Amino acid sequence: MSVVRFLARPLIASSFISEGIAKAKAAQDPERRPSALVRRAADALPVELGDAALNRITAGVQVGAGGLYALGRFPRFAALLLAGSAACSTLIDYRAADATSKEGRAARRRGLLKNLALVGATLLATVDTAGKPSLAWRASNRPSATPNPPKGH
Repeated sequence: MSVVRFLARPLIASSFISEGIAKAKAAQDPERRPSALVRRAADALPVELGDAALNRITAGVQVGAGGLYALGRFPRFAALLLAGSAACSTLIDYRAADATSKEGRAARRRGLLKNLALVGATLLATVDTAGKPSLAWRASNRPSATPNPPKGH
């Protein structure tokens, strides 16, 4: 693993792990409602899940995927989970932020840009193959199973 990956992965993951821990601690807070997208997905399941359970699941995904990404285990899959999480957080935080004052709008814009940067970083990480060919490339460029017949006979 390159030095850049060794340093960048934990740095990117730290924000998600920290946010996930905060969400887990405040899972039962009535003001921390899951996003409409998460709620719709949960309503499609055959089990009833309350807001606190959805908050814990979201927190677990952030902490778990952040930990996997920081350690370099299943980094592309973990980054995909983190990108989805960051996109949802971006929408929720932007809508919930104070836009009534000049300072509130400035803070809302800074939060939006920070979250968009995290979405971008995790999206880049989903396509990072660490210098190795991707599974799609390896599948399309694998040697044929049957040897070529000799020519001229």
